[in-house]
Amino acid sequence: MEGNSRDAVPEGAGLDHVARIQAEWARERPDVDVSPQAVIGRLHRLGRLLTDRLDVVYAAHGLSEGEFDVLAALRRAGEPFERAPGELAAHTMVTTGAMTKRIDRLQRAGLVDRRRSAADGRGRVVALTPAGRSLIDRAFTDHMRNERGLLDALDPEEAAELERLLTVWLGRVEPSTGTEGRG
Repeated sequence: MEGNSRDAVPEGAGLDHVARIQAEWARERPDVDVSPQAVIGRLHRLGRLLTDRLDVVYAAHGLSEGEFDVLAALRRAGEPFERAPGELAAHTMVTTGAMTKRIDRLQRAGLVDRRRSAADGRGRVVALTPAGRSLIDRAFTDHMRNERGLLDALDPEEAAELERLLTVWLGRVEPSTGTEGRG
């Protein structure tokens, strides 16, 4: 049976989700360069998929992503595992209002305490409780195991190249704030 090669394979067959979207836009708006979607669209989609898989580990420990972030920021602080609320907000890149809600939930769960700062009696600090430290140590171990499993989809050279490229790109796009990311 003779026919157009476009009839033999449905449009978009064999293409990933982003490539199908690009093909549709290219057809509908050939006047617009849709090539940025090849990177941005895939990063956005991958980000959502990775977040979903990371959330499974947080939930297994009874935590949300934000609560994990607070506990991790406190744990990374080292002895005595405490930070001022504003410092926590900066380290987790949320507003102080959102931070207050997270701290409230963690305090009700017995994972953190609020107290006066030993260095500045007027200031307040949030500190890990022994239960909070135990939980974040377990959760972080599982989190790193999960991230390793996700990254193992790439061979070591691919992972190293991706890390290099993302580091360069992030350095050019992210404002210099001195804040740290997840984990």
